[in-house]
Amino acid sequence: MKHVLVISGHPDLQASWANSLILDRLETRLSNTEIRRLDRLYSDAPIDVEQEQAALQKADVVVLQFPFYWYSVPALLKKWLDEVLTFNFAYGPEGDKLKGKDFLLSFTIGGPEDSYQPLGYNHFTIEQLIHPLQQTAYLAGMHFNAPLFTHRMVYIPGVYNTQEEVEARAEAHAGRLTDVIESLCHLRSIGK
Repeated sequence: MKHVLVISGHPDLQASWANSLILDRLETRLSNTEIRRLDRLYSDAPIDVEQEQAALQKADVVVLQFPFYWYSVPALLKKWLDEVLTFNFAYGPEGDKLKGKDFLLSFTIGGPEDSYQPLGYNHFTIEQLIHPLQQTAYLAGMHFNAPLFTHRMVYIPGVYNTQEEVEARAEAHAGRLTDVIESLCHLRSIGK
């Protein structure tokens, strides 16, 4: 069985119904999966770069799970990327440690799908906004897989969505994510 590493970039999982549910489902549905919850590991501590790099080297499939904040990743996940994906580890003359691994973005978006269009509120598509993360995968020699994301994943009591709607979307997202990960592991086991 191939090893899956999920990096949870939510800065406060206790406050997230969606991301918490997605991670919980992955934990129960997938074997040989390690979930690293950055908010628990490093909320007030420096990132253990050696430990994080060791986890990445062990993985065949790397998943970043996060809420889409300000058209990107949360600050904690950005810090992790900056400190862990270093020269001669992820890129550079000797930076081949991630080469050939599958890379998958899985994230939740608060706004509706139609707001992420050229004439929508946010003017750009999600695919356009994640180009820096896609290039990060390419620079590290990883296989960038189509991202998995779900809109309307925030609950504001009495204003936007219901908790039940958000949880149902999170459940569906977790199901799709499980299927994609299992497919990637299967493809890796037969030589892709």
